[in-house]
Amino acid sequence: MALKDILVISGQSGLFKYISQGRNNVIVENLSDHKRTTIPATAKISMLEDIAIFAEKDDIPLREVFRKIQAQENSGLAIPHKSPDAELKKYFAGALPEYDKDRVYLSDIRKVIMWYNLLHELGITDFETPEEDREKKEEQGEQESGEATESK
Repeated sequence: MALKDILVISGQSGLFKYISQGRNNVIVENLSDHKRTTIPATAKISMLEDIAIFAEKDDIPLREVFRKIQAQENSGLAIPHKSPDAELKKYFAGALPEYDKDRVYLSDIRKVIMWYNLLHELGITDFETPEEDREKKEEQGEQESGEATESK
């Protein structure tokens, strides 16, 4: 499942998958417990792919933040999102030193870490964009075809 398929709904905890749309609502499925629910069409719904973190220069897409946390943890889980405030800030600064400390609040850090751990537990650890994923597959295909011609 790609980040573009995962939703965040304001006022709801957790991550969701889009199922269908009704006349005045949206049907979503919670990724953790697989329960379906209806959300009013007026609710603020965002895709993880569209979320970015404020940085000192340019905003950093959430995908990049997840990659940096993943690299820091050697593809393991991050610290718990309910860790002490100072520990969370230190951890986040270690993964993303260029984040804007004035505009990124502790609640934002908690959400990012919670989402990363939830995705990791669900086995969603590929934070490549579709273009990067396609390029990687093409490179692997070229390498495999090059190896095949060398062995002949």
